[in-house]
This record gives sequence, C-alpha cells and structure tokens, in this order.
Amino acid sequence: MRIKKEPADYRQILDSLTGAVFLFDDRMRLRYVNDAGEQLLGGSSRHFLNLHVTEVLNCPDIDIAGDFTRCLESGVSYAQRDLIIDLNDASITVNFFVTPLFEGNECTSLLVEIHQLDLQIRISREAQLLSQQHASRLLLRGLAHEVKNPLGGIRGAAQLLDQELNGKYDEYTRIIIEESDRLQELLDRIVGPNKPPQKSLSNIHKILERVRQLVQAEVPKGVTINRDYDPSIPEMICDPDQLIQAILNIVRNAAQAIGNQGEILLRTRVDRHMTIGSCRYKLTAKIDVVDSGPGIPKELIGQIFYPLVTGRAEGTGLGLSIAQSLVNQHGGLIECTSSPGNTVFSIFLPLGNGNE
Repeated sequence: MRIKKEPADYRQILDSLTGAVFLFDDRMRLRYVNDAGEQLLGGSSRHFLNLHVTEVLNCPDIDIAGDFTRCLESGVSYAQRDLIIDLNDASITVNFFVTPLFEGNECTSLLVEIHQLDLQIRISREAQLLSQQHASRLLLRGLAHEVKNPLGGIRGAAQLLDQELNGKYDEYTRIIIEESDRLQELLDRIVGPNKPPQKSLSNIHKILERVRQLVQAEVPKGVTINRDYDPSIPEMICDPDQLIQAILNIVRNAAQAIGNQGEILLRTRVDRHMTIGSCRYKLTAKIDVVDSGPGIPKELIGQIFYPLVTGRAEGTGLGLSIAQSLVNQHGGLIECTSSPGNTVFSIFLPLGNGNE
C-alpha cells in the first residue's frame, strides 16, 4: 500500500538535515529556508522570506544574481565549490549546489543546497578539545592530590614548630603557614569545581543581566556593556550560580582586555541541530560575549582554556579554564574567535536532551 505524504512531512525531513536548503522563486526571492539555513544565516526565516538572493547570501567572489538568471533561463543545474559566504561576524567556506525546479516545461524556482566545509572540521576540533580538557583535568587532579598531602604536612609542622618555640620565630612560621594556604587555594582553583551542578529551571537572560550588573559596576565609565537578546529562548535546566560564575569570568576577561575605553556586547541566539562532542541537539542556546579589545594572539588562541595559560602578566590563567569546566558540566562548550577589535567567546548550552 502506498502511503501518501503530507507537505508537513517533507518540511520536517528538510528541517532535520544538517545541510542548509533554500528555495528561491523565478524572481530570485526567498520562499523557504530549513532550520540549518536559519542557523547559517543567524536568524529566523521570517526575517529573510521574500528578500532577493543578493540580500540573503553575500558571496563576494561571484555574481550570484547573474548565475541565478542563467540557471533560470537554461534550466541546467550548477555547482560552486570552495565558495566564500560572508555572514554578519564571519566568513565561511561552502559547497554550493543550485537545481532548477520545473512546472511543466517552465523553470519556476531554484533549490539551493549549501554544505559548510568547515563544519566537520569544527565538530572534530570540538571533540578533540573536550577530550584534551578531560585528560588535562584528570592529570591536574592527580597532581593536586600528590601535592596536597606534603603541603598539609608542611603547614602542620610549621604550626607545631611555632608552639614549640613559643612564638619566638612566629614571623617565619606565619609565612610558611600563609604560603601553604595560598598554594592550597591555588591547587583548588586549578582543579576546578568539584561540586555537581544544582540544576533548576532558569532564564538565561536573568543570568546574563546579573553578570552585566556586576561587571558594569566594576568597569571604567568609558566601557559600555550592550545587549542583543533573543526573547524566544526558552527557560533551561541549569545551575544558575555556576553559569553566572562561568559567564562572569569571560565578561571580566573582556573588560580587562578593553581597558578604559570600548564596548562589550552580550548576545543570545538559538542554534538548531547543533553537535557538541558526540551529541546532536535539536535546540541549543548560543551566548556570545563580544569585545572590541586588541584581540588574542594567534599563538595563544588554541590554548586559552588550559589552566595557567594567560596573555596578561598579572593574570592567573584560571578564569577561562574554570568557565569551560562549568559549561562542560552542563553538556555545553565554549569557543573563541579573535581578531583586533572583535573577539567573540561563544557559549553553547543544550536546550533539551542530545542525540535527537
């Protein structure tokens, strides 16, 4: 028996694809875009429907309108490989396929498929990053355990020595005890949070507003913190205190990078069909912390989430490592891209269960 498919079934199939799919009419205006296409463009389909192809896809290396016109007139498919598409805050490399669709003998629309070449590279890089961070945490926990035992012995011996000498050399024993305590605290910070998240239903924008208020009170008057929130993001199951700490570490880093004059932007969006590690999520909250500082040196960009790695002489190199660890405990990930005047830390947090 043949099963009749309803149009909604095909839309659901297209929305489940990882490749972006666009449908343009014979006037080259957008009529449909799937979820992956919305993610590629960085906005909802309602913002792009009925726009001309040149307003939807910015391809500086080709005359996309001319290519579409020739495809409509000839009715012949074509492909562009290793094509650069400029988006709002980045450029991506894609394979670009255009297929004419017919009603009778007339070409009435064009189906466009876009496959992001660096997407698989990003997924592989994320999996490698998560694996490296897990191995790094295990190594540090083992090292901290080995150091803490003799450190506790040194502190205890200093206390006993102080008692035996009746405080005669208390300025020396006090230094030993204080430095032992400082090293103990440093080890605890290097190892990172041990307490599991205390999760509850929370609003991510309330968390961001708390961070914004804290940092705004700390920064000079020349630093502004702006917001660009997507109100459609639903509440999520998370530990608000841990996320406040993670985001606070990142925003404070941004403020320190800017100095006395500049801008920080807190931006939220929803990403669809996002892969984090080995899990694929239907919906993911994306939180961007964007600053106008000088940028992160290229030689550090791949190491900034490791403990004790810092580009500032006065920095400890622990803030970003702790932030990544806290976000990892929520099944999420932090990524960073940087150029002078535009450094973006992107926090991805799942909205729901993985492996949809």
